[in-house]
Amino acid sequence: MSSRNKPRTTRRPYDPHNRNRDPMRTFCHATTPVYSRRDLLTASANGFGLLALAGLANAQPTASPLAPRPPHRPAKAKRVIFLFMHGGPSQVDTFDPKPLLARHNGQPYPGQKPRVQFAATGNLLRSPWEFRPGGRSGTPVSDLFPHVRRMADELCVIRSIHADNSAHGGALLQLHTGSDTFVRPSVGSWVTYGLGSENQNLPGFVTICPTLGHGGVQNWSSAFLPAAFQGTAIGHSGIPARESSIRDIRSTAPSVELQRMQLDLLREMNHGHLAAAGADPALEGRIESFELAFRMQAAAPGVADLSKESRRVLDQYGVNQPETDNFGRQCLLARRYCEAGVRFVQVTHSYKWDQHGDLTRDHAKNAREVDQPIAALLTDLKQRGLLEDTLVWWGGEFGRTPTAQGGDGRDHNPHAFSMWLAGGGVKGGSVVGATDDFGYYAVENKVHMHDLHATLLAALGMDHEKLTYRHAGRDFRLTDVKGRVVREVFA
Repeated sequence: MSSRNKPRTTRRPYDPHNRNRDPMRTFCHATTPVYSRRDLLTASANGFGLLALAGLANAQPTASPLAPRPPHRPAKAKRVIFLFMHGGPSQVDTFDPKPLLARHNGQPYPGQKPRVQFAATGNLLRSPWEFRPGGRSGTPVSDLFPHVRRMADELCVIRSIHADNSAHGGALLQLHTGSDTFVRPSVGSWVTYGLGSENQNLPGFVTICPTLGHGGVQNWSSAFLPAAFQGTAIGHSGIPARESSIRDIRSTAPSVELQRMQLDLLREMNHGHLAAAGADPALEGRIESFELAFRMQAAAPGVADLSKESRRVLDQYGVNQPETDNFGRQCLLARRYCEAGVRFVQVTHSYKWDQHGDLTRDHAKNAREVDQPIAALLTDLKQRGLLEDTLVWWGGEFGRTPTAQGGDGRDHNPHAFSMWLAGGGVKGGSVVGATDDFGYYAVENKVHMHDLHATLLAALGMDHEKLTYRHAGRDFRLTDVKGRVVREVFA
């Protein structure tokens, strides 16, 4: 070693009282090499890469991607329950009474029908059901929903919803993701991306008995958002709710300790691969999914166990009753998951509301299956103090025409349909917007699907223009480049 590169030495004087000791030194009386900055960099540069690699390989995530995050502004609601009526309920037979439709029954529609129609329809068809005022507000609700009518003071009925697609597939995608043509994250994924979840042992987004058709998994997909925000399906529409569960929720490992050891080894291997490969959202999501699945095995079975509910509550939801059991179980599970801290829960009545014929028979049957459970859910949430910060959202992918199809039926109608919101700061006992005299088109305070999504996010304290995710060189959001908050729905 040349004299220029040779490290210099110095001797520290011995101090019996240790007053001069440098706390960073191991010994107080030693000959210690002293390096210049250049010497130190020369001697240690080769080790920096190894230190970085070791750090990455052993790095633990600082926080779960589902950790709770504050909203943009004070929120009216903390969570959402979406009651999805797959197929498209008829607005003029449920929440939008049209006296002129009865008066002109059987006559030609006096206005201009849409230029593009899903199928040809005939003359006007009156509703087979009467509308009666509900609650103190007097909000009119059809005889299809006598139980829900008693909860009218909790509902804000939006009669002027409209969308862009008259086919089920595109309409479901727009309802769930904001786009009827491209693969986009679902509204539940956006909500959990923005707010996280209140329970780290359960998914942030759960969908109970979802439909496998008309877009299928894309309706609860996280798309380009991180995989942790994907919806977790509990069964599907082809399985009765009493038989539905989260797949592989029961471990086959001989013991929890052995399973933990296996997962630790798998995590170490995956983190090593991640360190070598660089940023990989799919792999990061897979690592997190293994950890969440492990935690769920202890938490989820208890939430799904309806035997813990009293006989009074089960009867209230219509559980074990022939017509209401399936949807009643879903609604009760939704309450239990929300109570346990899940951020977004969807329940699906699938696929039954598409009455191109036999409207009187089948709409009545469908309503009997969901009416009591929905009213029970609203009542139960209110009694438990959950309704005030839980936003309940009811609706389908579009409405129906006021004109007849196939005799006793109605065709698809995306130009005007009704949805309602309850709880979560909503102005109960109110009606927003209006359709024309026959219910064909939204004409007053029109609410597009983008507006509805912006309003849902606003209830949760999120600005739909600020809730963005950068992907493929641009910032994406649930409402794309549109959407307005419908302030009239809030108290």
